[in-house]
Amino acid sequence: MMKLLQQVKSLFIQERLYFLLTVLATLFVAGYFIDLLFIAAKILLVLLTLLVVLEGFLLFVPKAPPLQLTRELPRRLSNGDESTIQIYLLNQYLFRVDVEIIDEAPWQFQLHALTYKLALEPGQEKSVQYKLKPFARGEYVFGQTRVYASSPIGLLQRRFVFGAKENAVACYPSFLKMRQYELLAVSNQLNDVYVRPVRRPGTHTEFEHIKDYVTGDNYRTINWKATAKRGRLMVNQYQQERAQSIYCVVDMGRLMEMPFDHMSLLDYSINASLIFSNIALQKYDKAGLITFNTRVETFLQADNKRSTLAHLLEALYKQSSRHLESNYAGMAHFVYRKIPHRSLLILFTNFQTPASVQAQMPHFKQLARNHLLLVVLFENTEVSRLIQKEAKSLEDIYVKTIGEKYAHDKKLICQELRQHGILSLLTTPAALTTSVINKYLEIKQSGLL
Repeated sequence: MMKLLQQVKSLFIQERLYFLLTVLATLFVAGYFIDLLFIAAKILLVLLTLLVVLEGFLLFVPKAPPLQLTRELPRRLSNGDESTIQIYLLNQYLFRVDVEIIDEAPWQFQLHALTYKLALEPGQEKSVQYKLKPFARGEYVFGQTRVYASSPIGLLQRRFVFGAKENAVACYPSFLKMRQYELLAVSNQLNDVYVRPVRRPGTHTEFEHIKDYVTGDNYRTINWKATAKRGRLMVNQYQQERAQSIYCVVDMGRLMEMPFDHMSLLDYSINASLIFSNIALQKYDKAGLITFNTRVETFLQADNKRSTLAHLLEALYKQSSRHLESNYAGMAHFVYRKIPHRSLLILFTNFQTPASVQAQMPHFKQLARNHLLLVVLFENTEVSRLIQKEAKSLEDIYVKTIGEKYAHDKKLICQELRQHGILSLLTTPAALTTSVINKYLEIKQSGLL
């Protein structure tokens, strides 16, 4: 009895049946005045009833599952990158079916119309796919997939439900972009694509090998002993120093919660930290991590082991802001105690006014005394659009003037940092990763670290 009740609940009336019932009702009304129409209406009613019973029988007669559905979800989502969801549907009915697929995407995407219509011949398999682009880390729960199937008669639909009610997929920092940059690093294309190579003789201090002299080599690197042995000019080849400690220091204060293009500055910084750390590891440097808000939340010692990147990925996935003011003094003191050797500190943070930077300048100077500090600041893209927009009214002039002052303050902040010997980088959130990698390569080539 319960099984029969469930089968009845899974049946739905299609619009075609509603239309035919409306036509029949009209004929019955007209039959009160014309006997021939009343007789035709009764015949049509019997035929319609038989068709409904026949379609119901066709939809429920197979004992084995007449439809098989497989939904392929990614093992994990990449924050800020598109991921593909693939759905495969196999028709095991002995006749052609028209199906309507409704997939329950995670509520964060606010997609209420993921509906796909297909026609499947007997034994035929078809697939549909859609793309999702998450903008925040965390768990995304996929619901069930519902399929509504109807026979060529097209009067009824049978509902099939596939999958678990909750299927959670974790969204990690942007590991897809990390792989793209990793390929460039492995093929030595980072310099060609993102930064203009600058040849600075004498800045590469680690000996690599001895090679034949070619025109353009620095004569100061000639190895006279090897030259005497070989009877031709030989020079020492040097490379950039390796195994240098590099820390991404991520500010998780309230200002880093500012959104740009659906993502917060904190998520932009976390994505950039992961990608940059992978590049640093590819360049044989040591990568570490510090996150802080009112106190230091996470500390990973700089290392270049095989497991370093996995530890960084897990640590960055768990980061969240307390929406409070950041404690730079506590962070600087922590770095002084925990990192004794000179390292490159890349601080991802955000300031609005020169006064706010001046208040933290003593802590920056303390960091810069023992380490090479690079402060990464964010350019407000919305303000840039306002500045570029043509002013057509007095109000537009006021708004544009305020925007120009805001942009000028950002430049003053960078100037203030440079005056105290602190490196600074002002970039848009979208160009953050590329800009940081550029700066890192520039630092490596110039031998500042």
